Amino acid sequence: MAVEFLASLQRQLHRVLASTPATQLISRTARSQWRLIVVSALSAVVAAFSEGLTLAIIFLLVDVLTGAGNSGDLPWPWIGSWLAPLPVPLVATLFMALAVLAQGIQSLMRYANKVCVGYFAARCRSRITALIHRHVLSFNFSCASHYKVGELTTFSSSGPAAVQVQIETLSDLAVGLLMALVYLFVLLRISPWLLLAAALLAAGITTLQKVLEPRVRAGSHRQVDINKAITARVIEDYQALRLLHSSGHLELADLRLQSLMGEMEAAFRAQVRRLSLLEPVASFLPILAVAVIVSLSLILLGLQADQVLPGLVTFVLALQRLNVRLGGLANSWNALAENSGRLALTDQILSRSDKQFRRVGGLCFTRLIRQIRFDEVSLRYGKDQKAALSQLSFSVQRGQTLALVGPSGAGKSSIADLLVGLYDPSEGQILVDDLPLSDLDLPSWQQRLGVVSQDTFLFNASINENLCFGLEGVSQKQVELAAAQAQAAGFIEALPDGYNTLIGERGYRLSGGQRQRLSLARALLRDPELLILDEATSALDSESERLVQQAIQQVEGQCTVLVIAHRLSTIINSDQIIVLDGGRIIQRGSHQQLLAVEGMYQGLWQQQSKAAVL
Repeated sequence: MAVEFLASLQRQLHRVLASTPATQLISRTARSQWRLIVVSALSAVVAAFSEGLTLAIIFLLVDVLTGAGNSGDLPWPWIGSWLAPLPVPLVATLFMALAVLAQGIQSLMRYANKVCVGYFAARCRSRITALIHRHVLSFNFSCASHYKVGELTTFSSSGPAAVQVQIETLSDLAVGLLMALVYLFVLLRISPWLLLAAALLAAGITTLQKVLEPRVRAGSHRQVDINKAITARVIEDYQALRLLHSSGHLELADLRLQSLMGEMEAAFRAQVRRLSLLEPVASFLPILAVAVIVSLSLILLGLQADQVLPGLVTFVLALQRLNVRLGGLANSWNALAENSGRLALTDQILSRSDKQFRRVGGLCFTRLIRQIRFDEVSLRYGKDQKAALSQLSFSVQRGQTLALVGPSGAGKSSIADLLVGLYDPSEGQILVDDLPLSDLDLPSWQQRLGVVSQDTFLFNASINENLCFGLEGVSQKQVELAAAQAQAAGFIEALPDGYNTLIGERGYRLSGGQRQRLSLARALLRDPELLILDEATSALDSESERLVQQAIQQVEGQCTVLVIAHRLSTIINSDQIIVLDGGRIIQRGSHQQLLAVEGMYQGLWQQQSKAAVL
């Protein structure tokens, strides 16, 4: 039975301490926080020794009280000879004081142990939070976009808690094992054959825990999966409030969440049934064991209570406390099993095996001198997907404006994604002043871009904070100049708090045109080498579009501009227009050149001109 218990313990420890990203972080932190680990270990050892000393004192105390005042008959002669002259009440009081002192030392050491472990867990928790955040931000855009926002939120929130639970539970497990060894030693010293009862008690609890552990582990993974789905659903519903309200699907969203909550409730109830079973059984077994022990003691030793009582009292006390420790150990194993789902989720996001990361290093980009050139560039978003771009070759000179037009799915936004560095070409290369874009330091390149898209993102902060995002040392005069260039100064100054106005989540307090002009002002404030306008005016009303278009015209010539346009009237002054269809270039030239020949551009122009007249 003992061999089976040790084998089970070895398997559990191997599973718990297996090398994973989370355990590696704990190990690295332990090396840097070795003083806390040493103090924690020493305090656990002293606490266990104090517990053993308490039991020894109790044994002596009972022996004195049942010895009819003969302190000299104590089992340790040197103690007996020293205490023999003293009266029994005084000896008993002395032993009681020593027992209290030993328990006081034990309590102090357990406090020190918990504080050290808590400090260490807090350090690991803060590090795992930063690590997950940094790790997710290091994904390339293609990899990061495979995750839902709710999933990433779950990773960030569950990881720190999982690591803290793991550390604290392992510490409780180590302390519990030390205490259990002390109790076993005491039981063995009192009576080896009575130790059989303790072994049976341990075997019963171990067997029960062995049966429960895989079920608890599976239940934990089930809870984590459902919780991840719930978080993703809630965040998506909150992000889609406008759509849900306007489409009349609020009740449908509520029903979908209620369905998930029903699954979560069922999973939690099943887990509660499993985790609640161990404690009642563990509480019953010691009573059964004590009854058996007392009966056997009286049968084997007769009615000589003075011989039975000291060992029996100490044995029962040690057995009872051993039972508490064994129950605690079983609960710790179950806690580790229950935590396994959250820890596996943390290891899943931190694993590098199935992730793609942003490239790092390269030549620092400062400014565009001559041109940007696409050289036979192709792009596939997935190995099995159709090419979004096929063998594109074109160039745009510094200070020029290049416009991209074509139907939806033609590949316009894919070109912008490649220039921003969200994706790398599947074939060919993008050259910046004859240097491959892949050779440039990506952050230094991206920080010299200004990007304005149809889907404008603004922070729940002031206008000033939104405009200055990512910039340092920007004066208020520069902010106001950029706002004026973007035709945004008028509406900003009309607001009650001006540039200090809080604009709400994603800028919901502003109109679409105002948000777009703020986005343009933010891009202009960066003094970009390349300004990318991806369908920046397609969703605006005519007045907002006119204002944004005026802002764009003011910066044309000051920097290189890439315009992706739906309305052809906004790009007639572009230096070069490229017409795309199916990821290929089918026409290129100026506005007048493209109107002069039959083709897609001419057809689109005529179609939009008729629509404008109607």
